[in-house]
Amino acid sequence: MPLLTHRNATSLACKALALGLTLAWAGSALAQSQTPTSLAGAKVIAVEEARKLADDKKATFIDTRNAMNFGKGHVPGARAVPYKGSSEDAADFDHAKDQFDIGKLPTAKDLPVVFYSDGPTGWKSYKAAAQAVKAGYKSVHYMRDGWSAWQAKGLPVEN
Repeated sequence: MPLLTHRNATSLACKALALGLTLAWAGSALAQSQTPTSLAGAKVIAVEEARKLADDKKATFIDTRNAMNFGKGHVPGARAVPYKGSSEDAADFDHAKDQFDIGKLPTAKDLPVVFYSDGPTGWKSYKAAAQAVKAGYKSVHYMRDGWSAWQAKGLPVEN
């Protein structure tokens, strides 16, 4: 049986470190908190219902992702209104710690508005929808499954 040389020991240590870092990254990605499945004053909708609203042109879609992600593709006709959050990812977040330009939403507060971001871990759209409810919007829709589900279903995309 060969002896463990310095070179072999170093190689083994590097492999162990790489494996540990990979597992730590995977664990943190899995541990990312998911948004609530309900939002008081708003309706949580599936991608299929959002598609119907988009097809019927009955709602304004608000993409809360950053400008770079919006530029890579978005729901056709969506408005980019990035949400910059510093608050905790929790249902009772402190909106005062965040930045969201509510003035970029439609002025008619009774018309449907659909908020979306990346998906169930995309707190930007949840928080933006909550702020719209707080601002008096009456027909707030939160597409919880977000952009990732829209794309996965092969729905129309605009760049």
